[in-house]
Amino acid sequence: MSRQHQFKAREENILAMAEQLLLESGDGDITLDSLADQLDLAKGTLYKHFSSKDELYLRIILRYEEQLFEINRIDDCPSAGVARMIFQQLYNPQKAMLLNQIEERLAASVTGLNRLFGELYDIRRHRMKRLIDIISVYLKDERSSLSTRDYLSSIWAMGQGGAGLLNSSFYQRYLGRRDTLRYAFVQQMLELPSHYPAADEQVMDEDMQELVDQIETESEEHRNANY
Repeated sequence: MSRQHQFKAREENILAMAEQLLLESGDGDITLDSLADQLDLAKGTLYKHFSSKDELYLRIILRYEEQLFEINRIDDCPSAGVARMIFQQLYNPQKAMLLNQIEERLAASVTGLNRLFGELYDIRRHRMKRLIDIISVYLKDERSSLSTRDYLSSIWAMGQGGAGLLNSSFYQRYLGRRDTLRYAFVQQMLELPSHYPAADEQVMDEDMQELVDQIETESEEHRNANY
């Protein structure tokens, strides 16, 4: 294995272990000392890969976004694509919520990570376009008048709310099995468009294009922002 491949492999191990420690920590923070100990590496070795702990956190978020993008690139039926949108938030709710909280914290307080934030938003923009395409086709297949924007918002609301519920130890004592609840959430979202019979498909198409244009505009603003 070349040195470059060894470097990449070690970096992937660092990211995977850091993510595991974050999930185990419960408070969204770890020390680089504990990370180095778990990996049996010198602390200085970590700085060969990441200039700071904040950069490490952002790289974990970027890695997660890349994984989501690859999942959403699967080219099968639209209903399966919609189901994956919901399930990917519900499969590991602790991870989805924790990384979102860390991202919000970094975006509000950290400087000097423009390039990585730019990469994150660029991947997210492409993933969003893919999600919009999947939703648009599904709504047409279901002959629904529900707008692309409203359906996407409903999916996010169900995913975020469901993740919070599944991640709550209080509610878990009363809910029973997680798998049946996940299935119920997915079924509800797949059936939602049928409650809005189509009246004018053109309205839905215009809504989709407006959403794409908005994503493009906001992505340009993100690229010009300082973090």
